[in-house]
Amino acid sequence: MSMSSQKSTADATTARSPQRERGRLRVAALMKAASLVFAEKGYEAATMTEIAARAGASIGSLYQFFPSKEALADALLAQYAEQVEAGLGAITAGAAALAAPDLADALIDLLVGLKDERRAVMVLFEARREATAPPSELRDAMRRAIARILALHAPGLPPPRAAAMAVAVLQQMKAAALLSVEPDLDSRDEALAELRRMTRLYLAAGSAPA
Repeated sequence: MSMSSQKSTADATTARSPQRERGRLRVAALMKAASLVFAEKGYEAATMTEIAARAGASIGSLYQFFPSKEALADALLAQYAEQVEAGLGAITAGAAALAAPDLADALIDLLVGLKDERRAVMVLFEARREATAPPSELRDAMRRAIARILALHAPGLPPPRAAAMAVAVLQQMKAAALLSVEPDLDSRDEALAELRRMTRLYLAAGSAPA
């Protein structure tokens, strides 16, 4: 299953895709605002009125593209899956030519770069668990993609080893994303640098010939 197949199966009222660039920019602003509000307030407490206000838009503009809070939440989940899929696809395309430190940085940077979206997605997966594909499907798709990346980077890597390493690497990617949003962490930059160093060393050792 593709990562981008994360979508609602219960709510027949879905988001409307904008046809013009101005509309696409408006939708992007609305979804960014929704991501922040869901992350801060939780799904139940978040309101469409607050989301529209955070985006500097009218409530009518929000409902024009997202007819319900459920549709907006499911659009965010689908967008996140698409962003992760695109990011891993870009890394896959260059994996064979990347040195281990550069590959480690690319993988760590992927989820760190989506840290705001990820905070909202964790809230929404729980709130919409009866209506959307479970988070385990996205997790498993990410593991498979990372295993492919590792196999391209180190062609001699046995598939079972690549699969096992993919599990470990994904955990490091998630840890980096969590560190990047942990409140009141004075040593955030230093801790992220250490985690990045660990991942570089791990990939260098794991991809070396046996």
